[in-house]
Amino acid sequence: MSSMSFKPKQATKKLLGALSPRAQDVLTKRYGLDTEAHSHTLEAIGQIYGITRERVRQIENHALHSIQKSDAYKEFKTLFEELETEVARLGHIIAEHELLEALGKDSSSKNHVFFLLTLGTPFTRSKEDDDFHHRWHTEPKVADMVEKALARMHESLSEDDLLSEEDMMKRFVENLDEAVARENDEATLYRWLGLSKRIAKNPLGEWGVASSPNVRAKGIRDFAYLAVKRHGSPMHFREVAKSIEELFARQAHVATCHNELIKDKRFVLVGRGLYALTEWGYSAGVVKDVLREILRKEGALTRNEIIDRVRRERYVKDNTIVVNLQDLALFKKLSDGRYALAD
Repeated sequence: MSSMSFKPKQATKKLLGALSPRAQDVLTKRYGLDTEAHSHTLEAIGQIYGITRERVRQIENHALHSIQKSDAYKEFKTLFEELETEVARLGHIIAEHELLEALGKDSSSKNHVFFLLTLGTPFTRSKEDDDFHHRWHTEPKVADMVEKALARMHESLSEDDLLSEEDMMKRFVENLDEAVARENDEATLYRWLGLSKRIAKNPLGEWGVASSPNVRAKGIRDFAYLAVKRHGSPMHFREVAKSIEELFARQAHVATCHNELIKDKRFVLVGRGLYALTEWGYSAGVVKDVLREILRKEGALTRNEIIDRVRRERYVKDNTIVVNLQDLALFKKLSDGRYALAD
């Protein structure tokens, strides 16, 4: 919470005093400056007064300009300077919800702060779009640089990428102007990351493309993926279900979890009930399929070499591998003891 010296509600009350009763009422309703703290739409205010939404907009804009030209506005010069200093302290550009959270203690206070920001000439509001959240800034050059850096970073990420917070921050700094990155602390850089709607953090604190199921986990499959990835090695489907409940506080029935693992191409069965991630280099298929693929790629190999290769792909016993090699329809043993694909 900010330690601003002024009280937003007292300031707005005096600033509104420069207006006619109707103009005061329009701004009060529009920005939720009354005790109910409820912001009205242009249409809603128009219906109350029996005028068009465009006429309400005109009254609103004229009222704001009238306040900016009033003696009351000049009296609050220090207030707007202090507010500008606070925005600068937070990085010159900041997501609206974070700024209001920092400056207002409740919904009513936040409405008054929003009104003061709208009224103050140093502050510019950029509306939410496909790439960024609503945000405020006081330095256009800094805002432009930060937004371009976030856009470049998003373009450098694939849908499957997941980065630790440390790695994400490092990549962000690489995309920023060196001097600007050096001048701002980690908290500011973190707030800047929060501007983007294209980049987000998953429940395990890993960063990636916001639209990726690895980040916006929606179902058991996605939570299972995160659980196995965090574990770092193959897991039994029962362990996966238990891990989902422990990590994400979500109920995961063992049978349901197993069915989802079977159907999702991100997972591959590598042993009896054991699943690994396909991205780790494991291939699908039974042991015979793995044997055929290894011999097709590498040619004839010794028994021990084959066991070593298969064990990289499957969690199976050595004897299971040897038994599968005895299928003469698929494999043959050469005179030097090595094995190859049957002709």
